[in-house]
Order: sequence, then structure tokens, then C-alpha cells
Amino acid sequence: MQYCSTRGGVHGRDFRDVLFSGYAPDGGMFMPESLPALSPETLRCWRGLPYPRLVVEVCSLFIPPQLIPRDDLEVLVSKALSSFSVPDAVQIARLKDGLSVLELFHGETFAFKDLAMSCTVQFLNYFLQKEGSRAVVLVGTSGDTGGSAIHSAKALPGLDVLVVYPQGRITAVQEKHVTTCLEENIHVFAADGSSDDIDQPLRRLFADQDLVRTHGLMSLNSVNWSRVMVQIAHFFYAYLELSGLEKTDRELPELEVVVPTGGAGNITAAYIAIQMGLPLKLVAMVNSNDIVHRMVTSGDFSMAPSVTQTLAPAIDIQDPYNMERIFWLLLGRDGASVKTMMEEFQRSRRHALPENHRKLLSEVLVTDTVSDEGILETMRRCWEENQYVLCPHTAVAVWHHYHCPHQPSTNRCYVATASPAKFQAAVDKAGLPYDPPETVLALAQLPTRYQILERSPDWCKHWEERLRERIQSVSRTRKEGRAFYA
Repeated sequence: MQYCSTRGGVHGRDFRDVLFSGYAPDGGMFMPESLPALSPETLRCWRGLPYPRLVVEVCSLFIPPQLIPRDDLEVLVSKALSSFSVPDAVQIARLKDGLSVLELFHGETFAFKDLAMSCTVQFLNYFLQKEGSRAVVLVGTSGDTGGSAIHSAKALPGLDVLVVYPQGRITAVQEKHVTTCLEENIHVFAADGSSDDIDQPLRRLFADQDLVRTHGLMSLNSVNWSRVMVQIAHFFYAYLELSGLEKTDRELPELEVVVPTGGAGNITAAYIAIQMGLPLKLVAMVNSNDIVHRMVTSGDFSMAPSVTQTLAPAIDIQDPYNMERIFWLLLGRDGASVKTMMEEFQRSRRHALPENHRKLLSEVLVTDTVSDEGILETMRRCWEENQYVLCPHTAVAVWHHYHCPHQPSTNRCYVATASPAKFQAAVDKAGLPYDPPETVLALAQLPTRYQILERSPDWCKHWEERLRERIQSVSRTRKEGRAFYA
């Protein structure tokens, strides 16, 4: 299994290389040069496997045993998922009228990102211990990624984690998950801007290949292939549990999967699963930041003047960067075309999809957009009918259930990306009764540590310089064997 860049300039990398990377050196994103195809017989053999075992099966297709032997892979995945609050790390809530909710939020920070993040960090630690080396992780977050990265990597001796979050644009619980970890290897910055603003200096830092090589700089956003790879298992699990596969020994049935979408990592993992042989129909639901919806329906791949703050802040994103991976697959792995498209988008913040490209996209992706009022309406209706509280992001997906009724013969799955425990203000606004877990209530009493990235006329350059300085000082301090915080 070899990996290449979506922009055509890099080929022949192995899993270890891409695991310790951010963007590829040519600015693209790493993808397998070929995807494994799974037969119907294999899918039937996997039916009934617990989620952790499916993660191992999926990952073993992309990680050669000479890099991580199968026995070691099983240990790493087991360790990563051992602290989740339900036995198999995920579970499905089967509610009224065929509403099946795939709960991916039973990790330490109550978000789906804990699943792939904890596995990816274990893979990183495996190589770092084996090689006696260190790495510096740089993460921008729209809400959940930062906390998940911090809690997966805290106190690991070989990793320093720098997290940048948009101050005032995430919930109080999300902010506490980011700012209350006082471990020596965690470094947090609060930026006066949106998550899309944060992406700009991060891209520039990852483009500096001398900085990347010298300091072992890497990403744990879903830019990192390992995050997307583990998320592929979500969709195999959902399919094997909900498609009705056990009722037929003939043609594989289809499962419709509805995903709340921001950076498009989950929907990309689902599309890769389709390419591997899983018969899914994909629905990407977005909030008022509707670039994915506009792209699919009209070819308008352009960012709005500003990011709209909504009740579903983790998907308040106008740059769905993982769409680059979908474009690459849709266009037959044509790196040159993807490079032209994405460089124009990054330069001008807009690109008009040719009609043939838009049509290809619309054939694999159905989309719709949900307002804040639609989110609240969905949360209230789900509670009234099921006594089940949705987080606002999951409500973006479940809105589809109430407004696009499906045939009884069609099986659907709604992806729950976070617990309502992280979004008490939205739950209160919907007027729903909900008691957060004690671990969430305890966050309010914990001390915090972070630095502020202030807005200025030249904020992007200023933020880049501040982050560069911290990367260099962290790396220097660790080499000298000193503690970073006195």
C-alpha cells in the first residue's frame, strides 16, 4: 500500500510517512494510490463483528504488516478504545419510525473525533517509541478536534501538541476540553477569528518543508490520512448493523447514511467506503455555512464573506478541505485538475465547478441545509416522539428524517457526531430537560492555560510567526531535556 498526493506531485509514500505528515509537500492531501475492493462474501463474513474489530480489519487493509504487525495493531486499537463509556465504543439508538442514530460520541470529549484520534495517536506513539524520536502536532479546531487531540495525546513523552481554537466561537464545554489540560506537552492558543481564518497560517506553516523536517511537524486534523482511514470503519459498522444484509443472500442492499458535514472528513470516509464496495447512498447535511450544498446543487464552490455562527459550531466551516479527496476520486485521480481547482479556490476563495464535474458530484452526494430554527425544531420533535436528546449537529442530520420521508424498504442511518452534553445552551434554547454528566459539570472548576492570538491588520502573518516561534521553542526545549513550563 503506497500513498500519493491529490495534486499529483508526490507518490510512493508509505503509511508511516503519511501518518507523520500534514498536507503533502505540493499542498495536496495524501490518499492511497489504489483502494482495496471488498467482495460481498467479505462483507457477510464481517457481519456481527464488534466495532473495535472492524477498525482493525479496515486499518489492516491500509497498514502493511511490516510496518505494524497484525498482533500489534490489535493491541493498539484495543488500547485506544478501551476507555470509551460503552462496551464496543459506539452504539446505535433505534428510535421511532425507523430513526436509527449511530452514536459516535462515547469517548472522553464526547465527540466522534475521539474514535479516530485515539487510534491515530496510538499509531504515532508506536512509531515514536520504536524509533526513539519526537514529533510536534499542530491542530486547528472548529470545536471538537482540539479537545480530542489533547486528551488522546496528553502526557505522551514523544508528542507536543499545539492547538489553535476560535475564541468565542465554540461552546463552553468545548473550550474547557481544550484549555484545562495542564500537561507539559500541551500548548493552546485562542485566536480572534474563525476556524477558516486559523487554517490560513497553518497551511503556510505546513508548506515550509524545512520547518516540517526540522521539527517533525505534523497534523492531527482530518488532513491526516489516518483520521479518515479509521472513520471508514464507522460506515462499515453502520452498514452491517442496519442495511438488512442478514435478510438476503443475493444482491447487497443499500443503506442511506446522513452525515452532518463541516470539514467533510466523515463524508469523505463514507465515499471511500463506497469505492471499496459498500453500497451506500450519501446525504451531507450542512448548517447555514452551506458551501457543500451550493457546490452540489449549483456548482458554486465559493466561500461566503464570513463564517456564520450557528447552534452547530463544529460545522461552522466554509472551507470543507476534505472535499479535495472526493474530487480526486471523482476525477479519476487526475492530480493536475485537482491542483488547478484547489489552487484557484485557495487563492480567490471561489471556483465554479464545470457542469460535468458538478453532475458527477451530485450523483454521489445529496445535500440540504438547515437553519438554527430547523435545528431547534428537530431537537424538540425528536424529544417529543422519543424522549431522546440530540446534539445540534446531529439535529442537522436528523432534520432530513422529518422533512424527507423514506420508503419502508429503505434503510437509513443518521450519524451522531457529538453528545448534547457539549451543547447545553442549544439544549436549553430548545427547552429540553437534560442533566449533563458529572465529568462535564466538573470542567467548570478546573484551571485553564492558553495564550491569545489577537486580531491585527496583518493577523495571518502575526499568527504564523507566533506559532512558528512556539514550534521552534518546544522542539529546542525538548532536545535540551528541560521542562517547557516553569
